[in-house]
Amino acid sequence: MASSTHDKTPAYYVPESSRLPIAMAFTLFLLAWGGAGVLQNVSGIQQNSSGVWILSVGLVMFAATLTVWFTKAAREHMAGLNSEQLQESYRQCMKWFIVSEAMFFAAFFGGLFYVRAFELPWMAGEGAKAATGMLYEGFEYTWPLLTNPVPEAVPGPQEAMHWTIPLINTTLLITSSVTLTFAHHALRKEHRASLKNWLLATIVLAVVFLGFQAYEYYEAYAHLGLTLDSGIYGSTFFILTGFHGVHVIMGTIILIALYFRVLKGHFTGPDHFGFEAGAWYWHFVDVIWILLFFVVYIF
Repeated sequence: MASSTHDKTPAYYVPESSRLPIAMAFTLFLLAWGGAGVLQNVSGIQQNSSGVWILSVGLVMFAATLTVWFTKAAREHMAGLNSEQLQESYRQCMKWFIVSEAMFFAAFFGGLFYVRAFELPWMAGEGAKAATGMLYEGFEYTWPLLTNPVPEAVPGPQEAMHWTIPLINTTLLITSSVTLTFAHHALRKEHRASLKNWLLATIVLAVVFLGFQAYEYYEAYAHLGLTLDSGIYGSTFFILTGFHGVHVIMGTIILIALYFRVLKGHFTGPDHFGFEAGAWYWHFVDVIWILLFFVVYIF
């Protein structure tokens, strides 16, 4: 007699109930609310003293929720509870997450391209929109844009950002990709000591990168007059480099978490997707920075 359909293993994975997605949704709401308040303060649109506090609470909740969530996922995997189907779903989710992040940066790169290739030349009287040149008499388009169309209302920066520190940061990130690749190969060959050393070196390079970027922002605000209020050049500069910096911070946290998992004996040569996913993300961040370096600082 044929077996009942109730005895067959389902062909899809049904996750167990959890409150973590609800907590994450509320956390993202706080981050958006607090971030908007902070931007209002920085730009001078509105004094919103609660923005910093809301953003801080959101960041703490975000870190706590991720810690609990990923700790739970790691424990389940170490206990052998994850099926091959679930592990494949992790791989697909990570791939689509990186694609979504690529589209995120593509939107900002596209905005910068539109401003430089169309909007500002039109405002200077070029092309099909040449009549707009009459609105901003005397405005000449150059990039980086140091003199805005209405400098009395929106004064531009005194100087453009230099490429010396970004070049150092580019070297740091490229080197970090190399050290992380060495760590990955060491893991595949079960060389635990080399894995720890190369992964630690990657973390150090990431932290140094963040230190240089913080110094670059200090120089921009303190000595170059390059701020969020200095027109389209300042806003696009800080949006692109700032969001990338946030991704580097996230990637550094991932690397640190992987390092502690390695110290606990997690990951093996044939079974280490958690490590591999972190490596994918870090290499993606490096590629974005190389594009950003040429688009923002060189061309």
